[in-house]
Order: sequence, then structure tokens, then C-alpha cells
Amino acid sequence: MKTLLSVATLILGLTAFGGQAETASVAVKSLRQAEVTTALAADAMPTYPTKGKAIERTFIHQPPLIPHKDSYPITAKKNGCLTCHSTDKAAKMKATAVDKSHLEADGKFNNEYYFCVQCHVAQADNKDAIVGNTHSK
Repeated sequence: MKTLLSVATLILGLTAFGGQAETASVAVKSLRQAEVTTALAADAMPTYPTKGKAIERTFIHQPPLIPHKDSYPITAKKNGCLTCHSTDKAAKMKATAVDKSHLEADGKFNNEYYFCVQCHVAQADNKDAIVGNTHSK
């Protein structure tokens, strides 16, 4: 029953938002009270490397890049990265274990490295440049 309900919800969602990529005429006011008359299409979705492919590091001591999305929750009570990458679970999850530099002498995770995305970033291939560049090479 749960599966049937999930499939029905998915189909309904896909049909309801199927025409979202088209631009449409709208008439709303922005926060600065300027009138907005067109809606832009959504940005292209980022693509991540296939399993087993990674971008080489470009300088010594560069933190490795993340080959998947990096939006897992990191709160004071739970680090979503350690769900797969802790030394206990990495082999079972077929993930890279936390580096030895992030461990204490007794082998436990050092909480100084708790906020992973401060150094590690996703290696998504974005199709459009995020910021324009007018400088010549």
C-alpha cells in the first residue's frame, strides 16, 4: 500500500510541475517594489562524477573533494558525513574513511574536524558559470 501511494504521489507531482521550464508572464512586486514581469527557467542541475572517479588535487595538502552532494545535515548532535565515512562504517558503506589526521591517538574522531564542509566541497560539474568573468586570459 505504501509503495502504491508513493508511486501515485510521484506521478501526480511530475504531471503537476511538468511545464515549469517554460518562461511565463507574471505580475508581482519585488522587495524593492519593482515590478517583475517574467519568470526565468531554473538553473541546470549539477552533475557529479561517476563512482570511482575523482578530481586530482591541485596543490599539496588540499582537502579531497566530495564526489556527491554535500548537503547532509551537520548539527551539534549529529554529523551526516560520519554516517558513511566513520572508520567503523566506511568499509561496509563502500566509502572513504575519515583520514588519520582527523582522529585522536585512541582512534576516535577528533571533534575539531566536525564541520566537514568547512574544508571539503562537492565536485559538481555545473554547466553554467556562477559568476561572469570579463578578464582575458
